[in-house]
Amino acid sequence: MSRYYRYRLPPWARQCLFVIEKAMAPLLVYQLLRTIILPTTLDVFLLGVFVFLYIAFYLEWF
Repeated sequence: MSRYYRYRLPPWARQCLFVIEKAMAPLLVYQLLRTIILPTTLDVFLLGVFVFLYIAFYLEWF
């Protein structure tokens, strides 16, 4: 059921979801490099959020 949920959204919301989905991989790589170079608590937290979002988009939870 969740697979077809994104297609019931308004066109502008669906477009925002697609843009976020496409931008997630470069953001994840950038945050990973930043966390490796200078690991702060905020960087580790953001990396965890980005990993969760990337997996959620990959498995089409959103």
